[in-house]
Amino acid sequence: MNPRNSGQAASRLNDTRPLKEKLIIFFTKWEVLLCVIFLFQGVLFSSLTPYFLDSFNLMNANFTFMEKAVVALPMILVIMSGDIDISVASIIALSSFALGAASEAGASVPQLILTGILVGVLAGAFNGFFVSYVGMPAIAVTLATQSLFRGIPQAFLGDQAYTSYPESFGYFGQGFVGDTIIPFELVLFLFLALIMWFVLHQSSYGRKVYALGNSKSAARFSGVNVQRIRFINFVLNGLFCGIAAVMLTSRIGSTRPNIAFGWDMEVITLVVLGGVSISGGKGNIFGVIVSIFLLGYLKFGMGLLNISGKIMIITTGLLLVVAVLLPMLLEQFRARRKLNY
Repeated sequence: MNPRNSGQAASRLNDTRPLKEKLIIFFTKWEVLLCVIFLFQGVLFSSLTPYFLDSFNLMNANFTFMEKAVVALPMILVIMSGDIDISVASIIALSSFALGAASEAGASVPQLILTGILVGVLAGAFNGFFVSYVGMPAIAVTLATQSLFRGIPQAFLGDQAYTSYPESFGYFGQGFVGDTIIPFELVLFLFLALIMWFVLHQSSYGRKVYALGNSKSAARFSGVNVQRIRFINFVLNGLFCGIAAVMLTSRIGSTRPNIAFGWDMEVITLVVLGGVSISGGKGNIFGVIVSIFLLGYLKFGMGLLNISGKIMIITTGLLLVVAVLLPMLLEQFRARRKLNY
């Protein structure tokens, strides 16, 4: 049977399903559940504090998590391919260190941006080379480079910090679009998310990433250059870490060795919470975008209620556990009821 006709036949079969079955299938989709939780969260916080739904406050809240959101986008490709990168926070620290050193040397704003991005790309390529071409496990490589990349700024800066940045450099992390209350960081993130959506869902590269996550051996026998795809994924991860370093350094106006410390697990949480399978081969951009704003506004709301940072960390950990377990339970539920998308 022609694949297109087969797909149309399946579509017609779906149309004949009872309404109850369609609703069960729809509301057991992870992305739909995330949207429901997001709406419930908004209602809850708006009832507890009048400041939550204030448009200016909501826009300003984006400044606190947009850099992590940017790094989460390429992490989707890495995890979906069956790899992991726990060195992203250290790449940000290394790129920010390079920004500070370049600024001290009198670099212009465009040169600063290029420096931060280039260092991020080189660090990502370093990881990608050992994972893809040497054949080392991604967890081992990035665990080593996590210490290496963080150790370089620690060795040179110690307890000191770079604080001399051009005034105009602050726009990339603190500025608003025109005379609006929309942060530049938010617009940049949405633009990058659109690009990554096209790469993952509309290009042959995205199809190859899905193939790798399902089975590297099968992908290799299908003609996919597995090494190249994995290498490019890590380079993209480094590129976006460099962009995030520019945004973060611009926002806080300084570089310290502990910059972005602890972000590795938070970024992975955003991706896994968004429905990307930790074992690879499953997920989409939309779910991750929802999880980014869900977790970002959750912390914002908890902050308005003066809930301690320790409780926020515990909450993040619980969400990661739920994000891993609940999709598995939903799959088992659909399998028992013999439901398919």
